Amino acid sequence: MSVTLGIDIGTSGTKSLAIDERGSILASATAEYPCDHPHPGWSEQDPELWWEATKKTVAEVLSKAAFQPEDIAGIGLSGQMHGSVFLDGAGMVIRPALLWNDQRTAAECAEIENKAGGRAALVRMVANPALTGFTAPKLLWLRNHEPLSWDKVRQVLLPKDYIRYRLTGTYATEVSDASGTLLLDVVHRRWSGDLLSKLQIDPALLPPCYESPAVSAKISDLGASATGLAAGTPVVGGGGDQPAGAVGNGIVRPGIVSATMGTSGVVFAHAEELGYDPLGRLQRGCHAVPGTWHVMGVVLAAGGSLQWFRNELGKAEVEVARARGVDPYFLLSDEAALAGLGSEGLFFLPYMTGERTPHFDPDAKGAWIGLTVRHGRPHLIRSIMEGAAYAMRDSLELIREMGVAIEQIRVSGGGARDPLWRQIQADIYGHGVHTLQSTEGPAFGAALLAQVGSGGFASVLEACDATIRLADETPFDPEAHEFYNRGHALFRQLYRDLRGSFAAISGLVRRYQ
Repeated sequence: MSVTLGIDIGTSGTKSLAIDERGSILASATAEYPCDHPHPGWSEQDPELWWEATKKTVAEVLSKAAFQPEDIAGIGLSGQMHGSVFLDGAGMVIRPALLWNDQRTAAECAEIENKAGGRAALVRMVANPALTGFTAPKLLWLRNHEPLSWDKVRQVLLPKDYIRYRLTGTYATEVSDASGTLLLDVVHRRWSGDLLSKLQIDPALLPPCYESPAVSAKISDLGASATGLAAGTPVVGGGGDQPAGAVGNGIVRPGIVSATMGTSGVVFAHAEELGYDPLGRLQRGCHAVPGTWHVMGVVLAAGGSLQWFRNELGKAEVEVARARGVDPYFLLSDEAALAGLGSEGLFFLPYMTGERTPHFDPDAKGAWIGLTVRHGRPHLIRSIMEGAAYAMRDSLELIREMGVAIEQIRVSGGGARDPLWRQIQADIYGHGVHTLQSTEGPAFGAALLAQVGSGGFASVLEACDATIRLADETPFDPEAHEFYNRGHALFRQLYRDLRGSFAAISGLVRRYQ
């Protein structure tokens, strides 16, 4: 039996799981942690939280499993993309990591585009425009605003790569996650010396970059002592959470697209050729499948908007769910089902942490629009679910516009577990949506990459074909889709109408902080 371990460093928690060569889950464990928001639009985490969660979940997997640590043939890592972990010369964390949904770097994004010679020139260099969530503007922000911290920086790592360092003592990354730094020459799959030079960033701050299934390091004695893993166990490059999740969903050939409704919402498509879009309307990067690429649209607070509702306005449901031993989201969905199609004219804009695709607007805000005295909690909840799906449709339409075929949509994340939200997605997308037998997402994809890297499969495509199976299909209702077509046009108009007001609100907040 070939056992591999996948570890996913998420925004709200870490998941570890073990699989065999058939893709069967042998054991899994999760551990949650908080996210800090010290100012409006800021999002930070202490990397030590990830390490403690990794130790806890790996130990739990090993305690549940019917195998020994020495039986693990390889380990794959996945994690939230774009985050920045700043280390000093001793490998110690200098300050909390700036996360993918942090919006403080608008000025630095403008600085990058200016130094690159404009947006089109930047896209030619690194395939993407400068977005506030990316890693490169975070480096410039630290240099501009915390120069004493910047002077200490000797290494910059992405979240999963910090865990690699703690497990192995090795600095390394891989091409899919590195694509989200804005510092990778995505076409040639290597760091962009041209942009690094223009930004005056020392290339030595960045780790060596591998292909996703390639062995990048081995578990050190210290890593083994901390986790119970066997020293010398190979660790493959792994993948950013979206490319790794795409592997876990079988998005490894043209025509199959994933729509992941997690904290963020991501529409992800495989590409045999990178292509070129001077507007940079979708994120483009190296896929975790060697020699291929991906196009991706991101809604920063898709499921995160419903999570906010649960945490702030759904405390009663959380308590009831705890007493019943059920997921509180299912109780919220039961309420949403009481509201009709379109939430009786109530719209929700899910821009609670700014927005990436298609607006590239760090000032965008969440909003309910159309409230009347007839509306109650069911309408509020359903409008959030509809608003997140409307925002995901924006990315799907961009992907279609750019000539990428969409023959099948596979849904995952929290929005795939709930039948109502699956139906809302199908009706808004105008396309049937499929679920998979495995719902473990990026951790599963990382474990599959480790299967390839350890010799269990000859390729990522072979691994996916051998282990991934469709479960159910939710067809779309043509009448509901026609209604949602009109609703989507209004949804898009509402953002255009409010964009100037969103910027003014941000200016007001900054002035009186």
